[in-house]
Amino acid sequence: MMYRTSYDGPFSKIYMSSDGQVLTGLWFEGSRDEIKHGKDFIKKDLSIFNQTKEWLDIYFSGKGPSFLPPYKLNQVTPFRQLVIDQMLQIPFGKVVTYKDIAQNIAKIKGMDKMSTQAVGGAVGWNPICILIPCHRVVGSNGSLTGYGGGIANKIKLLENEGHDLSKFIVPTKGTAL
Repeated sequence: MMYRTSYDGPFSKIYMSSDGQVLTGLWFEGSRDEIKHGKDFIKKDLSIFNQTKEWLDIYFSGKGPSFLPPYKLNQVTPFRQLVIDQMLQIPFGKVVTYKDIAQNIAKIKGMDKMSTQAVGGAVGWNPICILIPCHRVVGSNGSLTGYGGGIANKIKLLENEGHDLSKFIVPTKGTAL
């Protein structure tokens, strides 16, 4: 049985899903990420939803929460888990590039290099946005590309973390929108 509830964020409604014990999904209403999560849910108030809402309240107040609600990633491959682990190390208010993550993973695996495109695919797979901070990953040239939650939401999340958006390139066409 899967459960769902919503959170009224400051700029968009956010949905969250759970298996009844842990968080299994977090996504923006109307985003292309929405299709990852299906539609067969029971609306229910759960402790994990309350914990996640508390985390989101702290986050949207402009602070980095000191805890992470328990979550489970279904269908996570070892490579995706490596990328998730890298994203979880990005501090509130900082960004890294896909290339940075690829270089870190190459080093971990003892390889000369790792595909940034493969990293991009794993970042884009992330089913728990914001908490697993895929919005903090940018292109090497500073482009705010590749966000399944929508470029407008990525911009708002980075602004919430105190970023000066003039330092980034905002795409005007492509799949990031």
